Amino acid sequence: QVQLVEFGGGLVQAGGSLRLSCAASGRTFSPYGMGWFRQAPGKEREFVSAITWRASSTYYAESVKGRFSISRDNAKNTVYLQMNSLKPEDTAVYYCAAAPVLARLTIKSTYDSWGQGTRVTVSS
Repeated sequence: QVQLVEFGGGLVQAGGSLRLSCAASGRTFSPYGMGWFRQAPGKEREFVSAITWRASSTYYAESVKGRFSISRDNAKNTVYLQMNSLKPEDTAVYYCAAAPVLARLTIKSTYDSWGQGTRVTVSS
């Protein structure tokens, strides 16, 4: 497994931006697929975005398309989630995850490593 630590959460007003980072250590970062999920209070953990090893493919939930952007720097073993035009409904704990495959990256069960999460709160 890969050890993952998320950074960058916080409190922001609606319409603002945040950039989340996820640093990986342990087993090699490649050729893992990487994803971001989020869990709001009282709700299931849901897919937000994912990226393949060489960033040749990216995936987004419909609710964040056009507002969020995922990227990765394999030299730094880090994946990022740039979140723009934030809405109160984006409030959640955001989790970084790593998958030892490059398929089905929108599916939670594909991932075998998870970070502890970073909280994002968007005020109206």
